[in-house]
Amino acid sequence: MQVTSTDDVTLELHDLGGDGPTLLVAHATGFCAGAYRPLAARLGADFHVWAVDFRAHGDATVPSTGDLTWRGMADDVLAVAGALDDGPLFAVGHSMGGACLMGAELRVPGTLRAAYLFEPIIVPPGFDAVAPGGNPLAESARRRRPSFPSRPEALARYASRPPLGAFRADALSAYVEHGFADAPDGTITLKCTPEHEAQVFEASGKPLISEMAQVATPTVVARGSRDRSPGPADFADHIAASLPNGTLRRYDHLGHFGPFQDPDTIAEDLTAAFLG
Repeated sequence: MQVTSTDDVTLELHDLGGDGPTLLVAHATGFCAGAYRPLAARLGADFHVWAVDFRAHGDATVPSTGDLTWRGMADDVLAVAGALDDGPLFAVGHSMGGACLMGAELRVPGTLRAAYLFEPIIVPPGFDAVAPGGNPLAESARRRRPSFPSRPEALARYASRPPLGAFRADALSAYVEHGFADAPDGTITLKCTPEHEAQVFEASGKPLISEMAQVATPTVVARGSRDRSPGPADFADHIAASLPNGTLRRYDHLGHFGPFQDPDTIAEDLTAAFLG
């Protein structure tokens, strides 16, 4: 389903199936809706799962302004909520996706019925300030290889090294299947280009931990063990404590890509949190 958002963006909203109340999946920077199919498969027994491709990701278009702000991606969540037209939504957000869910809820309270956020990028004041050494995540994104001769070659390369090598096999396959476009010459190319991924890392408008006191939504903030410091795992405890109805869940066997490493455990825990 195509959904119109701000800045002349056309989003792609994917129906991942299932039976039950509506649940929205919001992906991490550089990924796409289809990468979460293994998670959705476990959730389908209890929820009707939808997943969105944010602007400049997956099958969505790029803003006419060329400006990839996090406020714009909160607009994307609000556009999707309006299109689904099913009242307050259950939602799971990973990294950027979790932050954008909270950004939408801050703007329009009542958008979310309950939320499960895995290491959301919700930051202390001043965190977005440019460090003297630049933004290492953006620099790393710009160095990403943008294309491969084939999906099997991409899969083999990713499986052989961190961080994607830690993904469960079906989750990595889902990312390679849905995160690349087929080029006319038979090669495959990242749908979210390295430059767009870098621009998202550099963009302003991330929600602040200090704003979370305004969010009444029952919210689980999940974290893995620390991948890097400072980073999302370091902030999770503070985010959960700042939310009036926040709960912290820690997974010592997972890293920042937990929903791809162990989608079954994540699905079981968020189902228990949402449905009791």
